Amino acid sequence: MRAGVSADAEKSFSGESGRYKLIRCRINGVDREAVVDVRASLTDMLRNDYSLTSVKKGCEVGECGACNVIIDGECYNSCIYLAVWADGKEIRTLEGLMGPNGELSDIQQAFIDEAAVQCGFCTPGVIMSAVEILERGKEYTRDELRKMLSGHLCRCTGYENILNAVEKTMKKRLAEKRQN
Repeated sequence: MRAGVSADAEKSFSGESGRYKLIRCRINGVDREAVVDVRASLTDMLRNDYSLTSVKKGCEVGECGACNVIIDGECYNSCIYLAVWADGKEIRTLEGLMGPNGELSDIQQAFIDEAAVQCGFCTPGVIMSAVEILERGKEYTRDELRKMLSGHLCRCTGYENILNAVEKTMKKRLAEKRQN
């Protein structure tokens, strides 16, 4: 029997019901292996199995963006992405953005500097969307940024400070890129 797996889970895993599946993926730069219920969302796996609590359970229907993570370079709502689909994928959460000594990334610091956080519930998902946008290395207008971030529900900030933070980080990165 596999360590940490009940006898019932072992039977299911071994093919009697097909309810569990072994997956291997890379989470925040670390290779991981997990036995997951084939019905479990990626949100549940990340929160329950790996204590990655930046991945929020909001609407659970892919509407609010609080659960956004980056999978192989693209942002997804992890609440409607099955954990079994993560097999062989590279997943990044907010916890994976910090530097080796716990320092904040530039976009995280910009959210603080621009007061783009109030209650903080939606913030990790918004930041992950911003990371995907920023990693493209392109310049966008404020309206384009607004449209790209429109998949997020935030009842606290009014979005302007969020846009300020993303725009500020985008301009800073582009200026640094031009200098190099």
